[in-house]
Amino acid sequence: MKTEPKSMCRKCLTTDMDERQYFENLHSYIANLDDDIKVRPLLYDERIAVCKGCNLLADGMCRACGCYVELRAAMRTKSCPYGRWKAEKTMS
Repeated sequence: MKTEPKSMCRKCLTTDMDERQYFENLHSYIANLDDDIKVRPLLYDERIAVCKGCNLLADGMCRACGCYVELRAAMRTKSCPYGRWKAEKTMS
């Protein structure tokens, strides 16, 4: 019996969603962040490289804080919970 892929539901838990679709939605969300929130692509790549080399990375999540590292690394105001990379300073 063939099952249909689960659709994205704003009120569903991740366990209720199709995994591939969930991560596609996450990557789309990151790509569409406002520029004033998002880091420069080079800085994003640097942050991700640090996370990839960290022993706390598991299945795309940080075991120190529970975030999806790709989302945390994309946001200017976020920093690594272990201090391996810092938030960007905001202009006041």
